[in-house]
Amino acid sequence: SAVTARIAELISVYGAADASAAWLLCDRHEPASLAYRIMDENLVAHDLSYGQLREASECFAAALKSLGVGPGDRVATLMGKSRDYLVALMGIWRLGAVHVPLFTAFAPSAIGLRLLGSGAKAVICDAAQRAKLLPGPDIPADAPWRVIATGAAGHGALSFDDLVAANASGLPAAAMGGDAPIIHIYTSGTTGNPKGVVVPLRALASFHAYAEFGFDLRPDDVFWCAADPGWAYGLYFGVLATFLTGVPSLLLEGGFSAEKTYAVLAGQGVTNFAAAPTVYRSLRAADVPAPAGLKLRCA
Repeated sequence: SAVTARIAELISVYGAADASAAWLLCDRHEPASLAYRIMDENLVAHDLSYGQLREASECFAAALKSLGVGPGDRVATLMGKSRDYLVALMGIWRLGAVHVPLFTAFAPSAIGLRLLGSGAKAVICDAAQRAKLLPGPDIPADAPWRVIATGAAGHGALSFDDLVAANASGLPAAAMGGDAPIIHIYTSGTTGNPKGVVVPLRALASFHAYAEFGFDLRPDDVFWCAADPGWAYGLYFGVLATFLTGVPSLLLEGGFSAEKTYAVLAGQGVTNFAAAPTVYRSLRAADVPAPAGLKLRCA
């Protein structure tokens, strides 16, 4: 069948011996096409094209390389949804390094467990998260990782903006192959301690299949996955589903509210929406009517 043929094609593409994460997720898309429309807390839109994402992530990959980070090394993010977050992710993968996602609601104990367990060489955090990485019961004083902070760095952290500005674009995308790790994520720890799970590049075939056959993502869609990328669902089927398919996507900075959710769904003409069950429950319980004229085809 056509589906079986498509699955075989995806497995072949993402399992190839010369597969490159940054090429597959960014560089193969038309440079002028929209990767993300990033909505700030006031719902003002800032667009990020694939060409802009490529250039900025090349600079950040060069910065990581200058700090001694190389292919296979673990680099964590303790970041909310933002342009910098997307650039950081693509820079990590461009270098052939491995992303360790950290949820921004984690306490230092959960952060320390994951950083030490993964052997992270660097962690990128938002300025608001910086204090969680200071030495304490769960964070060693002589931590083996470098801290890179967005916004006002402080406390000896390197500045994300300065690193991007100080490095040139043009670093070639690492081609590590389908068996190379791209993500080192931790289970939520519902049974015993959280366990590290290493995700290889070829797993992108299943994420792409989910986007096509589960979400029914189409080239002219407007996609919004509101799930937090600090967890697998938001990372795999939000960020990666966007980069794999090249379908324009939305990112909303800040916390959840029913008013903002409806305003974005209506104002941006979202056709395809994905979110954690909590979001749907909150929308249902909110004393806010759904606006007329929604373009939703799929939720």
